[in-house]
Amino acid sequence: MAAPHPTVLDYPYATPPAPAEAQEVAPHVLWIRMPLPFALDHINLWLLREDDGFTLVDCGYGDAATRELWARHFDSTLRGEPIVRIVATHCHPDHLGNAAWLARRFGCAVTMTQAEYLAAHAIIDERATFGVHDTCALFRAHGLEEEHLAALEARGNRYKRGVPEAPSRFDRVLAGDVIAAGRHAWRVIPGFGHSPEHAALHAPSAGVLISGDMLLPKITTNVAVWPSEPDADPLARFLASLTAFETLPPDSLVLPSHGLPFRGIALRIAYLRAHHAARLDELHAALAAAGTPQSAAAMVPVLFRRSLDLQQRYFAMGEAIAHLNHLWRAGRVSRDTAADGAIRFAA
Repeated sequence: MAAPHPTVLDYPYATPPAPAEAQEVAPHVLWIRMPLPFALDHINLWLLREDDGFTLVDCGYGDAATRELWARHFDSTLRGEPIVRIVATHCHPDHLGNAAWLARRFGCAVTMTQAEYLAAHAIIDERATFGVHDTCALFRAHGLEEEHLAALEARGNRYKRGVPEAPSRFDRVLAGDVIAAGRHAWRVIPGFGHSPEHAALHAPSAGVLISGDMLLPKITTNVAVWPSEPDADPLARFLASLTAFETLPPDSLVLPSHGLPFRGIALRIAYLRAHHAARLDELHAALAAAGTPQSAAAMVPVLFRRSLDLQQRYFAMGEAIAHLNHLWRAGRVSRDTAADGAIRFAA
């Protein structure tokens, strides 16, 4: 008989491991946590125990504080054993930041999808509309105030601070590929909308899903439009990606990049679908009430009902555009571009 779907998320581990310590969450699967210099102040990393060392899933932010903590883990957790392979779920700085540094130290390969590998290099080099100026141009078209644009320009390439160096070569994986690690076979489940080609890992023999940023227990994954695809509908891609996770066994242990490990995949996905549907309805209602075409910047307070710092506003703008583009693609709102490039939406 199949296990019943839970009505609340189950958290089998009440607290995260302490700095420089590890906790085993499944056979041959260790959980460690690293700090982040943001409001979201941590990332979970996963070490899969091998006969000759460890496979590491995700690497932490590439700053001095994280590398100092890694140095402690080399003694306390790895106990002198090597990292024999690195798997990066995607290219964001908290996941890829130390990949090149660790790969060079241990002489190991970095495994990731091609789109994430290429995106990392494009963002570092600010090529092909992946630069700060391109993002500011997009946000200006969508109504962001000049003072906020100036602040974004002034901080420069924030990505490069978290990923000082991207791997110069990689082992490519595709959707459906199987990675043998930690004495389990992990199938790659692709995800879209949050990043170009996110790779979650599912091991049926362990009953474990390493979900990366695709499934988080408390917060919703950022889904945003960026200047390389200004007319895209990443929210549709994200929601479609969730379908592959809905069919996993309901008692699977989900190991997320942020928050605590949990059980209750179907419940969490149902919440995410309902959450985005509600936000879309609220945006549509706000546009209808406004009576005149509105910018994405004007709609940010509808989605985020709190004060935002610079980093949060950066993601909030991308997310507001994503939700408005979704409404536009669905035919629920119109989108018009003025002669000066200003983009506005109307119900």
